Amino acid sequence: MMKVHFYGGMMVEKGLAAGMVGGLTSATKPYEPAFQIIKTAPGIKKASGAFFMIKGDDVKIYADCVLNMDPDEATLADVGAAAGDTAKAFGIEPKIAFLSFSSFGTASHAMVDKVANAVKLCKQIRPHYMIDGEIQFDAAAVPDVAAKKCPQSPLGGKANIFIFPDLNAGNIGYKITERLAGYKAVGPIFQGLNKPLNDLSRGAKPEDIADTGYLTAVQSMK
Repeated sequence: MMKVHFYGGMMVEKGLAAGMVGGLTSATKPYEPAFQIIKTAPGIKKASGAFFMIKGDDVKIYADCVLNMDPDEATLADVGAAAGDTAKAFGIEPKIAFLSFSSFGTASHAMVDKVANAVKLCKQIRPHYMIDGEIQFDAAAVPDVAAKKCPQSPLGGKANIFIFPDLNAGNIGYKITERLAGYKAVGPIFQGLNKPLNDLSRGAKPEDIADTGYLTAVQSMK
């Protein structure tokens, strides 16, 4: 408890604070007390991290871009379920695409099987969410492409949550979207936890701190 992040995490756990934002001035990262004190929400075994990608009125969620380097299919399913919960907390109806280089069996490989199996597991965890995959990004995000490649998909090229198969893809994907497509990346926020606790980069600007505080406040109201 002598470490500031653990003290703050315990305040959240005991109800003395609604949420916590940390990481700006310390190498001790908030995810340590998150996993040891706050722990994961019911039905979720692995926490994950997501970014809100914002451009005008268009808002998308990318996950996992932060924590799980090479998730197995069960962890990937947890990422999808938690991302759907994140969307719901912010008033967004989840349309979840599990991304791959394949769309519904157009390629055969263990990497494709992992994503396809994760989709099945995620549907069991959150049967009331719209979930589909494995699917290529363009088929998930562009209606005209979806109509050609996978007209049977309920997403219809209008996915708003994108689940990446590993941390390489997620981290690269959100940075490409930010730098080349002009979206603002807000986050990361931790998801799948019992209570809101979020991290800041030590290079965070005042605007970044304010954005993360806002996200944390909204998470605490769900």
